[in-house]
Amino acid sequence: MFQPLFKENRLHKTDLIAPVFVDETIAARKPILSMPGQSRIPPGTVGEVAETLWDCGLSAMVLFGIPAHKDARGSGAFAQDGVIQKAVQTIKRAVPDMAVITDVCACEYTDHGHCGIIGDTPCGPDLLNDPSLDLMAKIAVSHAESGADMVAPSCMLDGMVAAIRNTLDGAGYEALPIMSYSTKYASALYGPFREAADSGYAFGDRSTYQLDPANAREGVRESVLDAEEGADVLMVKPAGFYLDIITSVASIGLPVAAFQVSGEYAMIKAAGGNGWLDERQVVMESLTGIKRAGADIIITYFAEDVAGWLDEEQ
Repeated sequence: MFQPLFKENRLHKTDLIAPVFVDETIAARKPILSMPGQSRIPPGTVGEVAETLWDCGLSAMVLFGIPAHKDARGSGAFAQDGVIQKAVQTIKRAVPDMAVITDVCACEYTDHGHCGIIGDTPCGPDLLNDPSLDLMAKIAVSHAESGADMVAPSCMLDGMVAAIRNTLDGAGYEALPIMSYSTKYASALYGPFREAADSGYAFGDRSTYQLDPANAREGVRESVLDAEEGADVLMVKPAGFYLDIITSVASIGLPVAAFQVSGEYAMIKAAGGNGWLDERQVVMESLTGIKRAGADIIITYFAEDVAGWLDEEQ
């Protein structure tokens, strides 16, 4: 009977952010086969999704866009009538107090699937850092103009936070916070996301600008640099395999987000669906472990389910 009194860590709905995929090529929800229970959402109904999340006690969502048109420059990512820009406006009309966070990247919008501008390098075609910084800054400002409450650059470019912060400030958005994907590993756990966001790459991989999973010190150093450039929230991605990194990044002193990624979700769903594990218990244990490691915010595809389970525990 005394067990609840001695719990050191508790999950709360306010810890959770729900990821949402908005697809302007569809007119009805499209299930994501590798992520059972998740769907792409057409822009016209994303407000209803926000209302559902709000009604179950969730107050924040992060948006990923799937555009109708892709090109080498990722121009749809910063278009005034782009899929995310329209989605933010729709959500804000439906649920004004919902905290809307936007992913700032180009992989969903480029025809090559990489996170910015590609050019020739001594090692062949690869991401060009500085031209891509200009692109990220344009995307961030377009999201701010649409009403986003926070921008979340995920491209792992050198100097991305400083470039976005300076451009936002110059455009009059000094108070808009930045949640940086500051410690993002080149993980094998992103596979289902690439199906969900239609963001697979046409050549190579992202190991030249994402982190080697073997490197802890480098991972922490990247978050330190982003903190120095003005990030308001630091992020570790993925979460479950990198609890040691979450703990180290938390020591920097800024709020820490952890992203329980698509592969983590898919593994738990598959094992639960086959009866090999108790899905609910594993989800709650995994999220508690992430919080215990030092995360203040958890981005998880289980957010809506967890909100319901927490209500049942009351």
